[in-house]
Amino acid sequence: MSGQDWPEGTGRHVLAVTDSTNAHALREAPVLQGPAWFLGLEQTAGRGRRARAWASPRGNFHATLLLAPTESPEQVALRSFAAALALRDAFVALTGLPAAFSLKWPNDVLLNGAKVAGILLEATSAGAGVQALAIGIGVNLIAHPDPSVMEAGALPAVSLLSETGVRIAPETFLDALAPAYARWEAMFTAQGFAPLRAAWLAHAAKIGEPIRARTGKDTHFGVFDTIDSQGNLILLTATGRLAIPAAEVFF
Repeated sequence: MSGQDWPEGTGRHVLAVTDSTNAHALREAPVLQGPAWFLGLEQTAGRGRRARAWASPRGNFHATLLLAPTESPEQVALRSFAAALALRDAFVALTGLPAAFSLKWPNDVLLNGAKVAGILLEATSAGAGVQALAIGIGVNLIAHPDPSVMEAGALPAVSLLSETGVRIAPETFLDALAPAYARWEAMFTAQGFAPLRAAWLAHAAKIGEPIRARTGKDTHFGVFDTIDSQGNLILLTATGRLAIPAAEVFF
């Protein structure tokens, strides 16, 4: 156990090197009792959304929380918002800079308007439900991708060190993140999504402003109005309100 605030009953595993903390966590799922965090000090095959490679230099944060949720898959997916809120809490606790951090739908954290962290949920299924959920989190603590490898139109990436001058070790970040997530998880299981939705909206980037949301084949332009009770992006378009369950968002 590390840190006085480490959530009771939650495992803490630090791996010198692993392929992907999500993949490792899901391999461990059949034998684990209770939730567990897996921190990879180095990842050799990290990945982001849509199977993109995720740069994983040593000194950055790559970790996964493994859970065995009982809700429907739609409810389980809402934990990405719990993870985003916990990430913001950890950043604020470690830097004392609450105004610097905002949340980008669906699952990024921004520092001074640029991407500093991302979240990737992966799951194994059991019948119609979810057997194991891996909440993967990558944070640019000391390094960030070069603009040349970023998708055209994507937000620039920054590191915590480059933007704030604060140098945080991955283990230290985990010890702030784990209790922060445990608080949001407890609220979610007791009260549902409503309090998380309200908190997320209070820190959301670009609410009330024009954005572009790209789904598989279509691109929608409109004003970012809110997120609904299912976590969908609500866009005010020229033809009316549009609920978008999944998309890449560009500012």
